[in-house]
Amino acid sequence: MLRRRMLIMLAVVLLIVLILGGIKAFSIYNQIQVFTASKPPISVAAATAEQRPWQQRLPAVGSLKALQGVDLSLEVAGTVKSLHFDSGQQVKAGQLLLQLDSDAETALLGTAQADLGLAKVDFGRGSQLVGDQAISRGEFDRLTAQYRRNQAVVDQLKASLAKKSIKAPFSGTIGIRQVDVGDFLASGTVIATLQDVSSLYVDFNVPEQALPQLSLGQQVLVQVGAYPEQTFPASLSAINPKVEESTRNLLVRATLANPERKLLPGMFANLLILLPDPRPQVVVPESAITYTLYGNSVYVVSAKKDKGGQPETNAEGQPVLIAEQRTVQTGERRDGVVVISEGLKAGDQVVSAGQLKLTSGAPIRIAPDHALQRQNAPNAQRAD
Repeated sequence: MLRRRMLIMLAVVLLIVLILGGIKAFSIYNQIQVFTASKPPISVAAATAEQRPWQQRLPAVGSLKALQGVDLSLEVAGTVKSLHFDSGQQVKAGQLLLQLDSDAETALLGTAQADLGLAKVDFGRGSQLVGDQAISRGEFDRLTAQYRRNQAVVDQLKASLAKKSIKAPFSGTIGIRQVDVGDFLASGTVIATLQDVSSLYVDFNVPEQALPQLSLGQQVLVQVGAYPEQTFPASLSAINPKVEESTRNLLVRATLANPERKLLPGMFANLLILLPDPRPQVVVPESAITYTLYGNSVYVVSAKKDKGGQPETNAEGQPVLIAEQRTVQTGERRDGVVVISEGLKAGDQVVSAGQLKLTSGAPIRIAPDHALQRQNAPNAQRAD
């Protein structure tokens, strides 16, 4: 009887074990089916690698300088009698700007001119008398020296009187006035700045290795912080004949027109020097590049192939696409695209959006890149 009960209990335990094992095996089978089932393709955006003529650019930074610019200052001390300009006014070359009190100098000049007149009369009379031998040669020489001395005194007083006024040395825009009528000014006092901003210079430094790529007349693109979306064309006008020994840099100057007076001297400028001989380069959108510490890469769109090397197709007869990760060598970036020097050729399709969801070999489906369309829309409107 006991043995029979033990056999029944053993049979029940065995049955329970078999049932649990079957449940576990069925669960494992379902999991295997889930992992082995084909995954739906991941929607990504794609762009085509293009070959474009690419003109290399040498970046630099510099400062704007006026074509002509001076700080107007006095040579002699005096009291301001009159001002003939307003702050920010356009003035012409030779225009009177400031007059100091010059009454004393004017009175002295009148006296000297009277003496000069008398000396001139004596000199003329002596010229006739010495010819008639009515006076000696020595007396005539004294009259001549006196006449010349008086003439020199008049010229000296005229020069001193001219220093009592300031005239514009060239046409330009005068700055904010620093003095008022009645001020006593010491010699060297700056009354205002005068700048000719019809054209500007921009001085900048480049490495000495760039010298073979520079030539006079070469085009330069200038950007300033005040107008970040505008580029001003310039051209190389001078190359310094000496390299700075401390920095091994070469000083270069470009000239740019400023007809609208938008740019001002002293502005900080970013420059791009257009280097000669444009070369064709393969470019892709910047969004297609995955940047890592171990190198840059892109996902290339390619057709999945079967064991026989033939492209696979889906139920609709379309080729099955997969993402293939490929390491690339990148170059200069500009206007939303980047140069690919190694790793791609023109015509290759690369994933431009959705890379974060991808692994190498993952099935993909190409969808429209709405972000790229929005980016190109304003450009198209501006082109119209």
